[in-house]
Amino acid sequence: MSAPVPDRSPDFVATEFEGPEELPRGKRMIGMVRRKPLLVMGVTLLVLFVGLAIVGPFFVRDPLSTDVTNTFLRPSRAHWFGTDLFGRDVFARSVHAARLDLAIGVTIALLAMLVGTTIGVVSGFFGGAIDELLMRFTDVMLAFPGFVLALIIVAALEETILNVILAVAAAFVPYFIRLTRAEVLKERELEYVDGARLAGNSSWRVAFRHVMPNSLAPSIVGATLVTGYAVLTVAGLAFLSVGIQPPTAEWGVMVGEGAKDVITGEWWTSLFPGAMIVVAVMAFHFIGDEFAGETTS
Repeated sequence: MSAPVPDRSPDFVATEFEGPEELPRGKRMIGMVRRKPLLVMGVTLLVLFVGLAIVGPFFVRDPLSTDVTNTFLRPSRAHWFGTDLFGRDVFARSVHAARLDLAIGVTIALLAMLVGTTIGVVSGFFGGAIDELLMRFTDVMLAFPGFVLALIIVAALEETILNVILAVAAAFVPYFIRLTRAEVLKERELEYVDGARLAGNSSWRVAFRHVMPNSLAPSIVGATLVTGYAVLTVAGLAFLSVGIQPPTAEWGVMVGEGAKDVITGEWWTSLFPGAMIVVAVMAFHFIGDEFAGETTS
């Protein structure tokens, strides 16, 4: 007796080769948390900080409002982070500082990426004497630590927020030059570049219309990391009383003002703004490190 012939009707075939069912959204989220916990943590922290920066200032006290009768109050329900030497609410100042510091950090990263990627494309695509000149200039800038270079530039200029942004952005430009140049050196040898030239495009159009968009991935990832470093650098400059000055509500300014209070026991005036710096920088670096791993793999 012959073996039964399996049913090959259309319904049977569709069922047999049907792919695995899509997992529920909850399980997909759990899977994401297990695979990339740092990315999830970084995005969560960043969303909280952005929400705090956008909405928070509308619901807290005036960061410049002083009250000499309530100086150095410990953290409580009335003042979550306590008060400082002038009776100013530390929580209100920290919330207002979040808007300023995050805005400055993102602006610095975008400005440094814009300038650095432009120079990197010119250097890598055209090569020759232009490449040699630009790379030696980059080496000179990289000879200075970024913080020291920003400190020198800010000290030489008027201490305004705009000058701080320009100085810190200038310190990070060389990193984007190198990242972009390395990618352009690989991209310019590919066939689509030859095709663009044969189509009659000028060298500048090929460089910026075709090569540059395909060379931006490392710089975009780097911008996430640079944003964290920028927040840290701006706060460090303010801590040294270079750049943003009191009574501006800025994390570095608050840490600098509260550092001397730790000796007398008022630890909260510097601890909480310092913790905000740490957590904000961690958020950007968690995200950047995850994406950096994907681009290098």
